Amino acid sequence: MKEFFLGKDKLTVGIVFDILKGLTKPIISGDVKEKIIKSYETTQKVASRDLPVYGVNTGFGPLCSTKISADDTIELQYNLLKSHSAGVGDYLPDDIVKIMLILKTHSLSFGFSGVNLNTIKRILWFLENDVIPQVPSQGSVGASGDLAPLAHLFLPLIGYGKVKFNGEILDTAKVYEKLKISPITLGAKEGLALINGTQFMAAFAVSALYRMKNLLENADIIGAMTLESLMGSVKPFDERLHNLRNYKGCVYVAHKFREMLKGSEILKSHETCDRVQDPYSLRCIPQVHGAVWNTFLHFKEVVSVEINSVTDNPIVLSEEEIISGGNFHGEPIALPMDYAAFSMSEIGNISDRRTYLLLEGKVGLPKLLMKDTGVNSGFMIPQYTSAALVTENKTLCFPASADSVPTSMGQEDHVSMGSVSGRKLNKVLDNLENILAVELVCAAQAFDFRRPLRSSLILEACHHVVREEIDHADEDRIFANDLWKARRLIADGSLVSAARKTAEQKGINLYGGYNELFGIY
Repeated sequence: MKEFFLGKDKLTVGIVFDILKGLTKPIISGDVKEKIIKSYETTQKVASRDLPVYGVNTGFGPLCSTKISADDTIELQYNLLKSHSAGVGDYLPDDIVKIMLILKTHSLSFGFSGVNLNTIKRILWFLENDVIPQVPSQGSVGASGDLAPLAHLFLPLIGYGKVKFNGEILDTAKVYEKLKISPITLGAKEGLALINGTQFMAAFAVSALYRMKNLLENADIIGAMTLESLMGSVKPFDERLHNLRNYKGCVYVAHKFREMLKGSEILKSHETCDRVQDPYSLRCIPQVHGAVWNTFLHFKEVVSVEINSVTDNPIVLSEEEIISGGNFHGEPIALPMDYAAFSMSEIGNISDRRTYLLLEGKVGLPKLLMKDTGVNSGFMIPQYTSAALVTENKTLCFPASADSVPTSMGQEDHVSMGSVSGRKLNKVLDNLENILAVELVCAAQAFDFRRPLRSSLILEACHHVVREEIDHADEDRIFANDLWKARRLIADGSLVSAARKTAEQKGINLYGGYNELFGIY
């Protein structure tokens, strides 16, 4: 198993998911331990002094000018976790919670937060033993970071809240009793360090970036299958054309399409046809998909910075320098998450247009992709589903970061609402999986009508993956079952794996040297 050194190595989205999969283990090295211990000892010294230092021996938010006695400093930390646990809504998915734990341990391990080493070790214990704090999904405004979600996340440290253990949701106290474990003891500032930070927003961003890459890869493959089924032209993917505009994402997509279509009998069969131009949803795939790949690149850069940052407050530099600032503010990540949401919505929009083209009954395809229509409705209603989801995604494109509601009696008078941005983005991606599933089912059906002509090696391999799970439809059936299977093939990366494996085996330069640029490691 690989090791990742918290607070030392650079964290990436790929490494986060390797930790989730049990392929990499997060470790605290000796020199990092020393930094953590020194920061904690410094904070405890400062807490015992008369000089007020925000969050160490004062109240919080609008109570920042209220001095807290040395005797009450510890109780303050416990009250902070309890009072800020005011979230509502469904509990977060397990993976999001685990990502939050990973990100928080990494941030705290930089040694600028004044947190006890044993506190970080206990957070890692939750990860290692699959004890998952239950965190409500709503309640953060993304200003002092994600106060309510992080408070719920760390209530179990002090024996409160609920956790999922062996598949059951239980009171933390019961799990501790069963495992003969005691709650940890918090020192001065620890409660504040735990709940200040952007780990809720950042966890959604990490999950979204991972899913974005997979969905964009799938969209390129499915778009190529549709292009083949509709006997579209490869000329709009000419390298010379795209070098004249030279956006990285557009050049990348055009290259992939040229490689995916190499050797296609279907493509060769209509080289001399009299069609002049394809509709935009085919002809402009590099410009649209490529623009979203460009969004991915920007989003990846932002996420990389965010998950390798210290985002709590105040920051402990030395006994003389404890700086109260705003590293917890979610604006740097909220804006790109909103941008990513409407970018990915556009992938669904253009996918639905391609699905519609497949159903029109043109270029030799039967209307609604079924020969005996009338008694059969064919693939009419799956496209309705796609259309409904496209519109739902459009309603989710209002940028949450464009709004701000003052909180904390005006102390926090501008907030990012990045938590809403993150949740909306992942809902857009949920819907997009199903939109692409509709196009995939229709493209695979249309593919069959091009026989005996064969497509390229890569697209034939992808079509085979679909047909292993979903049969050709000669008559109406419950298409929801097909869509569920298609979504699973998209979500688990089966199509992408088939394309990559075929390219490697046949020496096809599918990614054109862009692997690292558009990668997640």
